[in-house]
Amino acid sequence: MSRPLPQDDARATPAARASELPTTGFGPTLLDAPGSLAAARADATSVFDVCHVGVVLRALLLVHAVVAVGVMFVASGWQAWVGLLTTGSALALPGVLLWLLVACALKRPLGALPLAGQWAAAMGLGAASALGGALLAWFPMPDEPLAGHWLAAALAGAGLAAVMFQWLHLRAQAAVPAETSARLAELQSRIRPHFLFNTLNTALTLVRLDPARAEGLLEDLAELFRVALGDSGEATTLDDEVELARRYLAIEQIRFGDRLKVVWELDPAAGSARVPPLLLQPLVENAVRHGVEPAAEGGAIRVRTRVNLGRAVVSIVNSVPAAGSRPGNGMALVNVRERLRLMHDVAASFDTRQEGGMFRVQIVLPL
Repeated sequence: MSRPLPQDDARATPAARASELPTTGFGPTLLDAPGSLAAARADATSVFDVCHVGVVLRALLLVHAVVAVGVMFVASGWQAWVGLLTTGSALALPGVLLWLLVACALKRPLGALPLAGQWAAAMGLGAASALGGALLAWFPMPDEPLAGHWLAAALAGAGLAAVMFQWLHLRAQAAVPAETSARLAELQSRIRPHFLFNTLNTALTLVRLDPARAEGLLEDLAELFRVALGDSGEATTLDDEVELARRYLAIEQIRFGDRLKVVWELDPAAGSARVPPLLLQPLVENAVRHGVEPAAEGGAIRVRTRVNLGRAVVSIVNSVPAAGSRPGNGMALVNVRERLRLMHDVAASFDTRQEGGMFRVQIVLPL
């Protein structure tokens, strides 16, 4: 369902325009609900967040590579190496899959442990998974020469688990600079002198004409600051991000009047998708700065969410001035792409393109 945001006459005086503007207060945002958000953040910040296709594939490749190198030292020739590699991979595969399954299911309690406890849990699960996997793999072939080497299987499982945990730990640490960069960029954009001055000046005008609307405007501004200065938890929902983008565009709607036309096409079924915080707001701000602000006649922004083939699809489309806008450094786009990769790996995609006087950003997310 499409609905444009209310507009006003850009040619009117600021006081006259302010008197005709709708309130920008959206009420309490879902970001204030600590229960569901804390649970989502606990999932994303856990080192054991292995419930992604990309992580599973990389883990399997890592284990096969370790097995391939290991059997080189005992193989007497090429054919023997191939045979040992096949047997070793068949024995290792069930244990690796069991480890990934258990780590995914227990990622919250495991992620809450101290680092030493996480190492111990990872290696203990690796040993147990290797024993379980060996039992499954050796049951149909008890006469194999490796059958019965339970201690060796447990040690190998613990060692492989240690290697995988170290990789996952480094992967989780890599998310911190990207998250910090996003929040610094958001804070910098909020305190840009012209944005802050225009917002506060508009609020002062509204205070004299309509205190309730001024309060709503300041609430929106305060919410933007609150999220920018919030904790470093990495997970929220698409619904929360849409609400934050609404607040930002409501402020800019007052500034630009009918020069800014916004259309929302939102599918409630896509709202539960898990995303990094500050995902949509930098993108719609990018659309305002480079698509609406440079054009004398203004521009249009369309935000659409939908579900396609079991995945959430988000598209942000904005008009581009005919003469071209001032060039940007693309930091917002690069940062969003990197944080999506860190959270969802290959399960999410981020694409941009410009054609027909429109710039489009499309994000595909797992549900």
